[in-house]
Amino acid sequence: MKLVSFRVRTPVGIFTRVGAMHGQQVVDLNMAYVRWLADQQETQPQRLANAQVPPTMLEFLEGGSSTLAAARRAKDYVTTLSLSVKGPSGETILYSVTDVQLATPLPNPPSLRDFIAFEDHIAATSKKRGQPIPPEWYKAPVYYKGNHRTIIGPDEALSWPLDTTKLDYELELACVIGRQGRDITERRAEDYIAGYTIMNDFSARDIQFQEMACRLGPAKGKDFATALGPCLVTPDEIADLGTLTMIAKVNGEEWSRGRFGTIHWSFAQMIAHVSRGETIYPGDVFGSGTVGGGCGLEMDRYLKPGDVVELEIQPIGVLRTQVVSATQGGEDARQHG
Repeated sequence: MKLVSFRVRTPVGIFTRVGAMHGQQVVDLNMAYVRWLADQQETQPQRLANAQVPPTMLEFLEGGSSTLAAARRAKDYVTTLSLSVKGPSGETILYSVTDVQLATPLPNPPSLRDFIAFEDHIAATSKKRGQPIPPEWYKAPVYYKGNHRTIIGPDEALSWPLDTTKLDYELELACVIGRQGRDITERRAEDYIAGYTIMNDFSARDIQFQEMACRLGPAKGKDFATALGPCLVTPDEIADLGTLTMIAKVNGEEWSRGRFGTIHWSFAQMIAHVSRGETIYPGDVFGSGTVGGGCGLEMDRYLKPGDVVELEIQPIGVLRTQVVSATQGGEDARQHG
């Protein structure tokens, strides 16, 4: 399934709910399960549905395989009914994708780790510093911990951060953890992946390199925003990760193109490494790091206010972000508030 988080407006406020794509429609999975339970003559279907197919993504992932199976059953059931199918009390179940706002699939994930797993990328960035690839890079997959509270979703504006003069995009694939575990073997690691999404690890390169000169970080150079979306694709939808083509466009012009199969450290190796002596949890996000050639740094080419960045990895889709001036970003935030 292509899982999404989407916003709906109700008389009492705006709520973010879990859905699944069905062509050009979004199925509210919680309400679909309510309808399925009601049609099975279950009593208190809403209460049961909230426990078995929760309406928010993190709770949904925490439910594990049983929640996913129940959601699939409900989605298949309601999509065979009339397009105007409603919940027991008239609640909307099927929305046109044009009538909802897609949010990042996982708002406020428990943690965000971003790796540097592509050899071509670390080779290019090391060369810019006049250095070889550190030999330690080949010993284990290395990562930094990002700011999991500054996640933005598809078509959300990025306000120009800090006083950077070198704002950059990074073309990445991310996996989201679906099960709690510790000391996981590489052989079993893929069983812990709930799905995959596109990740744009925005970076203020001048600030990043200044702080990393002190042998820590990155921090302020990246913590202002990371984009995830537009959906979370379950592993059964992708036969071979290695064949995925990764594309970045700025204002419609292709800047980057790569293939996920060129990665040196696999997601299974990342999971095995992180979980050694440490527990991972549902909702944890693991970024692959930038594919070779997948950022402006490698080309000495940077973003400017007004630019629209589109990262595309099919079958996940396109993750689109417009960069706006700091003033415009503040005005947008006040309007949305």
